[in-house]
Amino acid sequence: MPANSTPQKICYQINFSEVLGGAEIYTAFFSKALLAKGWKTVLYVNKNAAFWHDMDLAGVELIPLARKEEILAALPEQRSLFVTHTPVSGAVANRLRQNHLLAGIIHHPIYGGNGEPYRAYPLLFAVSRHVIGTLDAANIKQYYPHPLYGVADLDRLKNPDDSPLTATPMYEWDKRKLRDRLLGIAYPIFRAVKPTRHFVRREGLTLGFVSRIAPAKQFPELFEILAPILRKFPQAHLEFFGSGVGYSPVKKLKKSLAPIRRQVRFWGPQTNLRKVYRSMDFLMAGLPEREAMGLNILEAQLCGTPVLAVNAPPFNEIIKDGGTGFLYTDPRRDGGKDFEALLGRLVASPAFLNPLTEMQHLAFFSFDAFAERVDRALSSSLHGNAPEIEP
Repeated sequence: MPANSTPQKICYQINFSEVLGGAEIYTAFFSKALLAKGWKTVLYVNKNAAFWHDMDLAGVELIPLARKEEILAALPEQRSLFVTHTPVSGAVANRLRQNHLLAGIIHHPIYGGNGEPYRAYPLLFAVSRHVIGTLDAANIKQYYPHPLYGVADLDRLKNPDDSPLTATPMYEWDKRKLRDRLLGIAYPIFRAVKPTRHFVRREGLTLGFVSRIAPAKQFPELFEILAPILRKFPQAHLEFFGSGVGYSPVKKLKKSLAPIRRQVRFWGPQTNLRKVYRSMDFLMAGLPEREAMGLNILEAQLCGTPVLAVNAPPFNEIIKDGGTGFLYTDPRRDGGKDFEALLGRLVASPAFLNPLTEMQHLAFFSFDAFAERVDRALSSSLHGNAPEIEP
């Protein structure tokens, strides 16, 4: 095959994260979409990221490597399409730009200097219009003009656990910090002597969170405003499902929740996501501007659980207000007045929304629709054009 020719339906992916987050979940269902549309796909991953082998990725060729630079010795000879989920730079980026087609999926809004690695990319794919807006603001213009969005992948694990919901270890220790390394040793001992806690719904309104507790979610900033309001409604309960990214983010969150600590429980990450979403009346989202899309929102809607979120991108791109959830004014603008009025109505009335009645809305975020968007976007990159995609 000539060196300058491009093989069809082959996509090499790079995701070198060592921890399982939204971008890794996205990589998994992106890979499944490729396979469904007849693409062969090869995924270069960090050899320390064992979670890839726990995912249902039959048909994906996984290549574990110790360092990104090792990709250089594992590149195909023919000119190929490379899609990165974690940015590449230096010698790897230079080789891919020179000898292959290099594209990147942007899994986060671009702020400050976090867009710099992408400036040299020939092509970028964004997961929402919100992310496209941040690319524009950063004067990064080489993006595919239509967002890919995402899909709820509730069966991403090979053997999802169907046992009762119980509290699990909730910390992802930051090994760069001495405090976290020491806590990482002591915490398992502390957990071993504590009795197992089983989840039982409390009487009243259950507001749930299915998310890593990370700075990007801005939970402390949200609850500095909302906690005093929630204190007025003791029948409203908050249940957190997800891991804390180190000790500090969890500490800050708990401090912001101090006024309502008796209304709050933490359960750690879970494997049976359907049971998690169906254990709550509403999923709640964090503050919007540092969110790229909101995979948890798509998952909740597909499970029939409505969502409460700030009325701003990207949340208002994927929630049908009054249909699959309720959008409220950013509490940083109105001091939480709109949220308080909404919460009062929800506590007073047991009649909630059912997102499963909004099938036209949900169909746009179905696997088939996502696979079609991915196929058309990647095919256009091979041919150097971007066809119109209906919003």
